[in-house]
Amino acid sequence: MKILLKRIVFIGICVMCSSAISFAETRYVTDLLKLPLRTGPSTEYKILALVVSGQQLEVVEPGENWSLVRLANGKEGYVLNRYLVEQPTSAVRLEQLQSKYTTLRQQATALIEENSRFKEENQTFKSSLDSNEKALTTDYKELKASAAEFLNLKKKYQEVSTQLAEKTKRANALDKELRGLEMNQYIKWFLAGSGVLLVGFIIGFSAKRGRRRPSLM
Repeated sequence: MKILLKRIVFIGICVMCSSAISFAETRYVTDLLKLPLRTGPSTEYKILALVVSGQQLEVVEPGENWSLVRLANGKEGYVLNRYLVEQPTSAVRLEQLQSKYTTLRQQATALIEENSRFKEENQTFKSSLDSNEKALTTDYKELKASAAEFLNLKKKYQEVSTQLAEKTKRANALDKELRGLEMNQYIKWFLAGSGVLLVGFIIGFSAKRGRRRPSLM
């Protein structure tokens, strides 16, 4: 009988537990909270401000249940320790992650734009390099042809200069020889003229002397 009673009690308890479980609802604690900052370590003290969830505080004097904290604006007051955590809340971390994501996305967009600009500049530079290479090749060919022509002209100039020097030397020699011949010719003419004059003078002198002799007799 006692065993049967125990079984009935056990079954009833199980039914009650299953009923309680079936009627229970799941709840989540919100991350959004406004924590009162009070003038003293008790709920009886005046509220100075409301501190929102995720706000950074500086613990000035820790306590067992309440701690004296300082806000970013310098205001000090007491808050409950159970609402203070060492790490930022999930909302703050989410906001930080979203900020980092936005920053990284902006950086990625900037990098993509810069990469596109670099590609355009590289293509422009490549085209310019190809054009300059073609122009340099053409200039090199023209310069090479001009250099060959210049060398030919230089060679011809040297040949003509050599021939001119030889002809000038020969002309100077001929001129010197001609001057010698002219001088000899002048001397011959001078001697011939002098001889004629001398012969004429002798003939004249002899004729004059011959005419004077009869007159003396």
